[in-house]
Amino acid sequence: MLDTQLKNGAVILRVRAQPKASRDAIVGEHGGALKVAVTAPPDKGKANKAVVELLAKALGIPKSNIELVAGATSRDKTFAIRGVTREAVEALIEETE
Repeated sequence: MLDTQLKNGAVILRVRAQPKASRDAIVGEHGGALKVAVTAPPDKGKANKAVVELLAKALGIPKSNIELVAGATSRDKTFAIRGVTREAVEALIEETE
């Protein structure tokens, strides 16, 4: 189960990123975080940008509603997502099962 929180009107989501994957996809859950695979390399923020694009597409919201708040250079990241409900974010994991 995903470990999400509500803070200042945003859903806080932990993400475990897997850069340089064979495809962009939401893979599943990893220790309470959403596991996401992206084809982009972890070079100059390319993987972070790809994760934001994937999340925005999956949630049907603009990329500007997603902010990386921690973990810019780590596989373990934290995002603040605005314009969606906590339930919508948690449903991302159900789509992979």
